[in-house]
Amino acid sequence: MKIHIAFNGAGGRMGQRLVALAREDHDLKIVAALDAPGSPLLGRDAGEVAGVGHIGVPITSELALSPKPDCLIDFSAPEGTMTVLPVCVGRQIPIVVATTGHTAKQKEEIEAAAHQTAVLFAPNMSLVVNLLFKLTKLTAEALKDKGFDAEIVERHHRFKKDSPSGTAVRFGEIIQEVQGGHFVHGREGLVGERTPHEIGVHAVRGGDNVGEHTIIFTTLGETLELVHKGHNRDSYARGALAAGKYLANRPAGRYTMADVLGL
Repeated sequence: MKIHIAFNGAGGRMGQRLVALAREDHDLKIVAALDAPGSPLLGRDAGEVAGVGHIGVPITSELALSPKPDCLIDFSAPEGTMTVLPVCVGRQIPIVVATTGHTAKQKEEIEAAAHQTAVLFAPNMSLVVNLLFKLTKLTAEALKDKGFDAEIVERHHRFKKDSPSGTAVRFGEIIQEVQGGHFVHGREGLVGERTPHEIGVHAVRGGDNVGEHTIIFTTLGETLELVHKGHNRDSYARGALAAGKYLANRPAGRYTMADVLGL
């Protein structure tokens, strides 16, 4: 029995890759493809837009009543998430929120939705990045109170709108939860010596870089770097599809990529 999957943001770069990869996956059947109202892609076949041929699923701005998806993957924009979220809550459709850049209030609403339906909300869909979250926590625990400074450097393409990346923020939060401290976003001027409680976060923007994150633990005499480099967007799309398969038909609750990975 195939899992019926829907995509919000199907006309975007990530949405198109989700459609293309889902079409190749024998466990999945695409039943809906959504994009923002006013999109020039509305009415077009989602497979043709994604470059994989006709699949019989037109891009629409609203989710049809039938067929009901087993899971919806949102890879759109914050306003797109907030448009489709109440629909998923009302119809109890599990939702994977892969979109980043939400406000604090929007994040609260997404978390609250888990009381009515299954919600998986993650700052990064890459399976490797989510493993790296675990490794970062282990490293922060092992090096706590041992004189190591923590810095995070993230690199993304010139078109990325939010800064720092949600993934970089999550790495910083993991270190903060273990070691305490506060974020310092870049440095300029005569700021004085680095204090022991800083967690430096630095954003680089340029070109077509799909995403790199380096978590640096350094002290006098040695440095440890944990590094992830995305080669293309497929790693994020495949991770989102794995999350969708995991979440499909699950009861209401808050789920994470750690659940998907069995960590």
